[in-house]
Amino acid sequence: MDLIEFKQEQIRLASKIILRDAFSRIKTIGASACVSFGKDLLACVVVCEFPSFQIKEKKTFLLPNPLSPVLGYSAYREMPAIIEAFNQLEEEPDILFVYGHGINHPRHFGIASHIGLALQKPTIGVVEKLSFGSIEQGKIMMNGEMLGFEVVTREHANPLYISPGNLITFGSVLDIVQKCIKYPHKLPEPLHLAHKLARKKAQEMMKK
Repeated sequence: MDLIEFKQEQIRLASKIILRDAFSRIKTIGASACVSFGKDLLACVVVCEFPSFQIKEKKTFLLPNPLSPVLGYSAYREMPAIIEAFNQLEEEPDILFVYGHGINHPRHFGIASHIGLALQKPTIGVVEKLSFGSIEQGKIMMNGEMLGFEVVTREHANPLYISPGNLITFGSVLDIVQKCIKYPHKLPEPLHLAHKLARKKAQEMMKK
């Protein structure tokens, strides 16, 4: 893994990110999640109707021998598997949740931004641990710039950290995340379902 080349690519591509809503009406919301399967990586992409969260499609892809995980460069490990799963969909979602950082990243180009740019889809990054920046009055700040939000989605649970990936505004990110929380789950429902289905698929594969 050549981190210098990856870093330079992130800096170059970050300038292409657009924080403007590329949708007018939301009918479907998707989500992607990855789980380790031995030395391989299993990606799952689900598409849900909105606002019912009924699953319309679910696709998986097993990536052999992915790159090792490195903080700040998760896209280079997970994105190939996620895009392969996404490309199997019969109908693309209007918005895609990605478990990972959006622009709340040292180079403003986390995995949610990378996937959003590659697919030209509105994306929202969601993580459960603040890896970059600091929190000021519920906002993720880095070098004096707002890059996302800290949100509490379940009573007595640790907060989530959310940020735009691409083709979506800060306001829409906050509004959509809040509308996608379904008690008692902490994660937005499409993302919860993607994680659940990825783990289930991995368990099924282990039994074979």
